Amino acid sequence: MDQKKKTITIFGSSIPKPGDKEYETAYELGIILAKKGFNVCTGGYQGIMDAVSKGAKENGAEAIGVTVDIWGTAPSKHLTKQIECKTLFERISKLVEFGDGYVILQGGTGTLLELSVVWEFMNKNLSVIKPVACHSKLWKEIVSIMEKQIEHEGRKNGLIKCFDTPGEIADYLEKNLFQKI
Repeated sequence: MDQKKKTITIFGSSIPKPGDKEYETAYELGIILAKKGFNVCTGGYQGIMDAVSKGAKENGAEAIGVTVDIWGTAPSKHLTKQIECKTLFERISKLVEFGDGYVILQGGTGTLLELSVVWEFMNKNLSVIKPVACHSKLWKEIVSIMEKQIEHEGRKNGLIKCFDTPGEIADYLEKNLFQKI
């Protein structure tokens, strides 16, 4: 891993295919992040993970995939580096560990779990606070609901930001990571 570059861990669904809106959004994000000087890290398989890796690799960034062989699925062909884990929990731990910042794209319960782990670790002071950017109506609604509960509990609000475009996400990450070096 290029230690000079910051790495953004991106979480999202393995379902979208090339041509799907979610796939194309992830591909665009990979391109923009690479052009802004970021490497990317994903779960290493298809869908959003493949799209982000493709966009990043095509634009000179490292595309790290953290995989676990429990689905019998081939990793993305766009990875520049693959890190194999023995368990799903080890995989999630590595994905969180490698990220200098995080992006949560469209996904299901697996993506929800990953967002929850990142959020919980920061909220309970188990990790340093890092920038987290969500994209899609789904995450805007979930974050809004959870923020009310977090406020009610007297915990840290505002840790998760929601955006409408890959460009806004990349600008947020750039502002919060490169200006803190």
